Amino acid sequence: MSQADLTMHGHATAGAMAEPTFSVPAKKMAMWLFIIADSATFAGCLVAYGFIRNATPNWPRPFHSITNVAAMTLILLTSSLTMLIGVRSAHAGDKANAFRWTMITAVLGVLFAVLHIREWMGMISEGATLFRNPWGTPLFGASFFSVTGLHLLHVTGGVIALIAVGVRYQRGRYNADDLEITGLYWHFVDLVWMFVVPLVYLLNLAH
Repeated sequence: MSQADLTMHGHATAGAMAEPTFSVPAKKMAMWLFIIADSATFAGCLVAYGFIRNATPNWPRPFHSITNVAAMTLILLTSSLTMLIGVRSAHAGDKANAFRWTMITAVLGVLFAVLHIREWMGMISEGATLFRNPWGTPLFGASFFSVTGLHLLHVTGGVIALIAVGVRYQRGRYNADDLEITGLYWHFVDLVWMFVVPLVYLLNLAH
């Protein structure tokens, strides 16, 4: 076999072993598929909420201020920034900084959940529950607690995932890609909140 044949054979073998141009790791693909499916779930809930709201006369407007929801929104947007910094630090090889920013993101998620639960407690103290509404139709309580509860469940799951993945990343069991995949989920949770705020809160501000 000539040197030219060996060279061509080597190039062919290298080309066969090279990854496709648009290949996506299995873990990241699984997360994207989950996000797509979960997006459909949230879209269905928000569309149903909008339909119920428009079909119900005298829909209540119990929110008198946007201070609390604005604080929650600012916290969640900030957490997306800290998550981004953490992922970039991980890809740069700065493990300590990546872990620090990931934990900051988790703390912001906990703070968001605390503010959200405090809001729930205030509404429950006024008589609003999943099956009762002091301001009119019980459908308001059912739809409000269902939509916001579903989102809060995702935030809680995200905080648990951030802590678990962050700790394992620090111990060397996970790498920067695992942190990035967790960040994809967190950014998705933040994006969903941008749709919940106008539909559930801003449209229900008291006149």
